[in-house]
Amino acid sequence: MKTNNSRRNFLKVGATLSLAPLIPSSIFAENLNTQVVKNGTVITAAHWGILKATVENGKITKSEPLSHISNIPNTLQNTMKDLVENVRIKAPMVRKSYLQNPDSPKPELRGKDEWVEVPYEEAIKLVARELKKTRAKKGNESIFGGSYGWFSPGKLHNPRILLHRFLNLSGGFTGSLGDYSTGASQIIMPHVVGTIEVYEQQTTWPVVLENSKVVVLWGMNPISTLRIAWSVTEEQGFKYFEKLRDSGKEIIIIDPLKTQTTKFLGNKAKHIRPTPNTDVAMMLGMMYYLYETKNYDKNFLETYTVGFDKFLPYLLGKIDKTPKTPAWASKICGIGEKTIKDLALKFYKNRTMLMSGWGMQRAHHGEQPHWALVTLASMIGQIGLAGGGFGLSYHYSNGGAPTCVGGILGGINAASVGVIKDDKFLGLANDIKENDDTPAWLAKTTDTAFPVARIADAILNPGKVLDHNGTKITYPDIDFIYWAGGAPLTHQQDTNKNIKAWRKPRTIVVNEIYWTPTAKMADIVFPVTTEYERNDVTMSGDYSNMHIIPMKQVVEKQYLAKDDYEIFTDLCKAYADGLAEAFTENGKTEMDWLKEFYDTAKNQVNANVALGIKMPSFEEWWNKNKPTEFFSNIDKENYVRYADFREDPILNALGTPSGLIEIYSETIEKMSYDDCAAHPKWFEPAEWLGMKNKQANFHLLTPHPDNRLHSQQNNTHIRSENSVNDREAITINLKDAKNLGIKDGDLVRVFNERGEILAGAKVNDDVLPGVLKLCEGAWYDGFENGLCKNGSANVLTIDIPTSKLANGNCSHTALVNIEKYKGKAPTLSAFLPPKGAK
Repeated sequence: MKTNNSRRNFLKVGATLSLAPLIPSSIFAENLNTQVVKNGTVITAAHWGILKATVENGKITKSEPLSHISNIPNTLQNTMKDLVENVRIKAPMVRKSYLQNPDSPKPELRGKDEWVEVPYEEAIKLVARELKKTRAKKGNESIFGGSYGWFSPGKLHNPRILLHRFLNLSGGFTGSLGDYSTGASQIIMPHVVGTIEVYEQQTTWPVVLENSKVVVLWGMNPISTLRIAWSVTEEQGFKYFEKLRDSGKEIIIIDPLKTQTTKFLGNKAKHIRPTPNTDVAMMLGMMYYLYETKNYDKNFLETYTVGFDKFLPYLLGKIDKTPKTPAWASKICGIGEKTIKDLALKFYKNRTMLMSGWGMQRAHHGEQPHWALVTLASMIGQIGLAGGGFGLSYHYSNGGAPTCVGGILGGINAASVGVIKDDKFLGLANDIKENDDTPAWLAKTTDTAFPVARIADAILNPGKVLDHNGTKITYPDIDFIYWAGGAPLTHQQDTNKNIKAWRKPRTIVVNEIYWTPTAKMADIVFPVTTEYERNDVTMSGDYSNMHIIPMKQVVEKQYLAKDDYEIFTDLCKAYADGLAEAFTENGKTEMDWLKEFYDTAKNQVNANVALGIKMPSFEEWWNKNKPTEFFSNIDKENYVRYADFREDPILNALGTPSGLIEIYSETIEKMSYDDCAAHPKWFEPAEWLGMKNKQANFHLLTPHPDNRLHSQQNNTHIRSENSVNDREAITINLKDAKNLGIKDGDLVRVFNERGEILAGAKVNDDVLPGVLKLCEGAWYDGFENGLCKNGSANVLTIDIPTSKLANGNCSHTALVNIEKYKGKAPTLSAFLPPKGAK
């Protein structure tokens, strides 16, 4: 993985450290209480909130939120018992064919082969030996360090960082770029506004509630997605959407689906339902109308943006002889011409906040929707004004909740690349001097990271050159995958292609809690603890930083599960002398790390007398087992995004080449990509309802589920809330169901050229005619014959890049067919252990 100095916070380790003994450095007083409660209550946390667990005789009997600040329930908070007990991997396991001959392990049997339990020490030695073998034969770049997903929010037990720390210190690895959530926008937005934008603080809710006249929820479902946060949700988003509902403001929802949010807002909102994947055309129709009627802010465009004059010929049709009129847009998006005009004028004549979700950019040419949205907002001219402009994160992690003033926890880092020679750790590559007696290749780091959504393409096509954001990336020859945290067999598009890719490398190692589809596709699995079986610390509110929370161990470690930290420490010991000392910083224990992270925040707070807060010692705080809460001040509550830029665009220039909003990007123009122009543009998707010669009849939308965090919680009791006929539910319109002879509750087969699944039909008007809704995240269950019995959406989605610019995923661009299933319903095996496992 390519590293850079700005991210290297690791304590540099000299060559002599490899000779130091691994001595625990714990210095706690004896009164630090680390005992696991056998009977009583424990405060801990997860992505879905600050939780109170009730324990009886060492078993979890109940989990619930510590407190409520809204009336919106969150069923994810009641699943702790299931998450500790269900579908667990109970012991280290090795796939039978791999164990028999790691040099010729029959990778084509992954997902089908029998498993063999092995002693933990043997599994550790096996991984260390095969990792060395792969590096010696194919180099560091052939090692792919996976771990992508919503792993524990704890600051120590973060499997991705711990995996990368081990792989970096032991020589380097190939990593990935970007993410699935915002793969297109996080690449295009820096070209447009100079920041990643999708993970930035929004104009705060108090400002919106006081100043906005019109609030537009464009392709977002916050009542579903705000059940979670990347750290821990403090649930303020729910509170603010309740206030918005009751505010009397004009609320407009633009979304093909009738979502949980639509139902929550009810008659307080107007719902407009465009054809999927056509938002850009709709926005262009609005922009054309505003320009032609002179209802746009010319001064804002001239002062704060560049390139509108170069975009205008396209908008007016002087380049392609197709003016982007409301009538043109209406034919594409299915929204009436009058509605498009009325919306455009409404947005311009009223203080309007355009809140957008991320679903519209998870589509073919996904770079365009948010670029077009920023251009529309620029024509309206309210960016930087209180309650106006746009925001891309109100639906995520409680964006817009005012930032609190307090301390920020420290956390473990991924370290720098180390050098191993003769099975000894010599130090960090940066510290190896030219006159050291070290072969140059030992100090060579890897620079072969590729966009995360191209993983199947990369595994299948070593040596292929990929265009990406103005650069060329050559895929490495991946022969060893180590994954810790995340579910790549569930979240990657075109599952059958992905399985083909995963059956190509020689070795796949997975640290996992459950027998997920990913674990079943591995060669070696280590059972790991849930976040309720170890101690950690975390914060709530990705934007608010509202709480510091003790994540106290609730129950004893189950079966033979170990913490990732322990697994990687033991791998370091088996891999090279001195490596464990570097990994653990000379023997730091779990509680040593947690005290260090806490003290980072405590020292910040206690040094700032103006806060009027004094944080206690770690020992006192930990024993008390209560979150520390911080509060915002008036400046934070009145935050308006881009207000400084609007006040002085020279002094507060954006991070774009021009320092302004770039409606036309000369940087992108120089890339000469045929699938991403230098300005926002309507591109016809590879698959959509308006295309000619459709190979399937229904547009499949795969939104975030209401009752899961992607694939997490699919093994809990709340699965029943989103299942029909014991399968993942698929929603079909009343008219379409009648035409196909499908009734509510029927088992249906959904298919296209990429694969087929079984699902349970929900028949209602939540979807438009010609549209189906199948939530992503159901565990894949099709290793026997390719038919997924559990309704995993990505069996059907397409694995093509959004464009050469961002190479994001296109999960919402897919056409399928559907029919009533007439065979005997096959038995589910998604939640059963594989052959040979207990």
